[in-house]
Amino acid sequence: MKKSIFFYLSLFCTALYADLSLRMENTNFTLSQASYNPQEDTRYLYNYNRLRGYANWYEGDFFFTAIGDILNYYGQDFVASDSFTYLEQLHSDTFVKTQSNFHHYNSGAIYAKLYRLYGGYEDDKNRLVIGLQNITMGVGHIWTPSNLFNPKNSYALEPDETFGVMALSYTRYLNSHSQVYGVVSHKEDKSYKYAGGVKTTLATVDVALNAIKSQDTKMLAYTLEGDLGDTGIEVRSEGAYIQALINGASGLKEERDFYQGVLGGDYAFKEGLNLTIEALYSSETFTYAELLANIGSEISSDLVMSHFYLGTTLSYDFNIYLSSSLLYIESFNDASSRFISPNITYTLNDNNTLSLGAQLYGGAKESEFGMWGNTYYLKYVLSF
Repeated sequence: MKKSIFFYLSLFCTALYADLSLRMENTNFTLSQASYNPQEDTRYLYNYNRLRGYANWYEGDFFFTAIGDILNYYGQDFVASDSFTYLEQLHSDTFVKTQSNFHHYNSGAIYAKLYRLYGGYEDDKNRLVIGLQNITMGVGHIWTPSNLFNPKNSYALEPDETFGVMALSYTRYLNSHSQVYGVVSHKEDKSYKYAGGVKTTLATVDVALNAIKSQDTKMLAYTLEGDLGDTGIEVRSEGAYIQALINGASGLKEERDFYQGVLGGDYAFKEGLNLTIEALYSSETFTYAELLANIGSEISSDLVMSHFYLGTTLSYDFNIYLSSSLLYIESFNDASSRFISPNITYTLNDNNTLSLGAQLYGGAKESEFGMWGNTYYLKYVLSF
């Protein structure tokens, strides 16, 4: 008994000397949003609130991170709509549940979600992480076709808000310029997804080769990133050859092979304007019905309706308090269409920011982006 007490006292004293940080952040959106069903000419006014807690612990070379959310939707018409039913179906592709069921009340619905929960070890030569984590792959800023774990969704209100992956990841740093890495993730259907790669620097260019294999998907990919001489322009390229079983519009599985590539560049002007230009090419296109049939697929972000897209982002800081950004994407399909997302942000202080933005869709009614209605939002973030 005394030995047990001594052990726990020692553990407690050790924890006191560890570096533990706690933080809370509340993000609130008030939205005027069109229906997720392009056949409906309906608009919803509702409020979305996310209270997020962060806990980070460090002790020597060991670390642990936990991030959890309480999410609330308030708006009677939206919560009772088919659009909200669609939201309720979205969840992480993990073998354990990472979120609670939705609790509906009067005019709203609330639920809790585990966003990240992982721990690990890192020194000069090794980094080992296990748990619900983010797997970073690809170099694209608008599109990342080679990332089949946590792909960016530039069409979302928060493009970097992605479901976590339950995985074991390991990186071995061979030297200051080279590393090899591997990932094993456990999916919802109890199957495994494997990834491996190598990254090195050749002259002034960062080069990476990656491979991913799962029950339904195989992928080989490359990334290139470096400066274009002394011009100040950073260029990058990313390409992925994908062989996958997807759900056809009829509901039957079918194999599809295709290639997707990204070419882009960035330049920061002296006046404070930052410019990104990026192009996406896909050898294969998919119908809207196929996109719907594969919403939960691991390659859903790579199922596109056009062979070619061109996108640009602009950001500019007027002063330390006021900043702006603009995302423009053109789809060069049979009928060209476009997605435009302007945003302006005012920073009240270190703990409060206020943003006003929109997601605008243009083009013929039957085109890729023209079928959707516009969304307008006011965003307020409080951190403490």
